[in-house]
Amino acid sequence: MTKQPYPEEFKIEAVKQITERGHRVADVSARIGVSQHSLYKWVKAYAVPVPERQMQTFQTEELRRLKAELKRVTEERPAAYFARQSG
Repeated sequence: MTKQPYPEEFKIEAVKQITERGHRVADVSARIGVSQHSLYKWVKAYAVPVPERQMQTFQTEELRRLKAELKRVTEERPAAYFARQSG
């Protein structure tokens, strides 16, 4: 049986209880039935303002795209070299 992920609104509300209302992570964890480890991850992810979080997401996606492009170009270069040598 696979656990369904918690909705984003649920996570944000849990983070607000910790960051804005001053509740302890252990108390929120016990009250809502989520591990403290998960709550700390949520705080790290959702305590960042939305524009910054969107920028981080954009930068992560751009980095992933650039790494894929670099890999493609790096793999093509030797093939092109050997094609010129044999032709």
